[in-house]
Amino acid sequence: MLFSDIIGQENIRLQLVQAEQQNRLSHAMLLLAPEGAGGLPLGLAFAQYLVCENKQEKDACGQCSACTKASQYIHPDIHFSYPVIPRKPGDKPLSTDYAAEWREFISTHPYGNAYDWLQFIGAENKQGNITANECHDIIRKLSLKSFESPYKILLMWMPEYLGNEGNRLLKLIEEPPANTFFILVAENQEQILATILSRTHLVKVNPLPKEELVDALVNRAKAAPARARQAATIAMGNYREAMYLLQHAEDDYHELLRNWLNYIFTGNRPALQAWIEQIASAKTGRENQKQFLRYFINLLEHSLRVQFLDRQLLAFSEEEMDFAAKLNKLANLQQMEQITELLDNACYHIERNANAKLLFHALSIRLQYIFRNKPLPQV
Repeated sequence: MLFSDIIGQENIRLQLVQAEQQNRLSHAMLLLAPEGAGGLPLGLAFAQYLVCENKQEKDACGQCSACTKASQYIHPDIHFSYPVIPRKPGDKPLSTDYAAEWREFISTHPYGNAYDWLQFIGAENKQGNITANECHDIIRKLSLKSFESPYKILLMWMPEYLGNEGNRLLKLIEEPPANTFFILVAENQEQILATILSRTHLVKVNPLPKEELVDALVNRAKAAPARARQAATIAMGNYREAMYLLQHAEDDYHELLRNWLNYIFTGNRPALQAWIEQIASAKTGRENQKQFLRYFINLLEHSLRVQFLDRQLLAFSEEEMDFAAKLNKLANLQQMEQITELLDNACYHIERNANAKLLFHALSIRLQYIFRNKPLPQV
C-alpha cells in the first residue's frame, strides 16, 4: 500500500517519511489510531516505504520488485502478527495459519476493525488472541537474516490482544537485531501492556477531519454528497463507520428511535417489549445496534445546534431536524448530557458482547427516569 492510497493523515505521513530520511527512526513504533482513522493503512504504507528500492521524496515508488511484493503482502521481510482463533480445540494457532485470509482482508477492508477481522475468519463469539506460541514464532522469525531488504519488519496489528505472554517480546523489542523494526498498530492505549508501551515510540493518529471524510465518501465510495455529509457527521472521523452507514442506508434509524421514545413516554409496555425483541435480535446485529445508538447521540447534538445554526448547515433531513427540535422540549441540557453518557456506555458494552436484550431493557428504564427528571436507580 502506498501513502497516496490513504485518506488524509498527511502530517503523519510526513512525520514517518522524515524520520526515515533523517535516520531518526525508532526501532519500535506504536501507531495509536482510533477506529477508522487509518492506523493499519499507515502501517502497511510505511512498511512498504521502508523496503522500497527506489524511495521517492514523499512515498514508495510502487514499481520496484520490493514494492510489488509489499503491495501484495508477500514480501519475505515484512512479517505480520494479529489476533487469531484456534481452528479446532487444542490448536495453538499462529498468524501465519491465516495468511491467505489476512491478505484478502487487508486488501478489501484496510479500515476494518478487530471485530470485522474475527468475523471474516469465522470466529463468531470466540475471542481472538495473540498467543505465547505466536510470540515464540515472532522471536524465531526476527532472529533470521533478512532475505531481500536491508530491513526486517514486524507489523503487529492490535497489540491489545497480547496478554502477559507479550512480556516474552520485551528483550527483542528493547534490543532488536540490527535493522529490525517493530510497527505496532493499536486503537486503545489503555489495553496495551505497560511494559510494551514504555518501550515504543508513540505516534498518535487523529480521527479524519469531516471534510476529508466527506471527500473520500464521494470520490471513493461514489456516495451522493448529501448522504456522504450525513454519514460523515454521524461517523465522527471514522471511515469504517461511515462506510457501514452508507451500506445500510435502508436502515430507518429515525423511525426506530421515534417508536422507542413513543413507547417509553406512553408507557406502552407490550409495544416496548416487542421493540426490544426486534432491536436485540441477531438479525439486527451488534453493529446496527451500535450505529442506532450513535445516531441517537448525534440527533441529541443536533437538537442543540438547531437552536443556533441555519438548518441548511446541518446534515440531517428536514424530518429529523423537526424531531431534533422536539427533543429540546422533552429534555434540557442536563438531561441530554445524562442521556448521551448513558448511550456512550451502552455502545461500549455492545462492543464487548453485552446481552442486547438486557441492555436495551435497562436503557429504556433509565431513559424513563431521565425524562421524568428523577434520580437514576443505583445498580
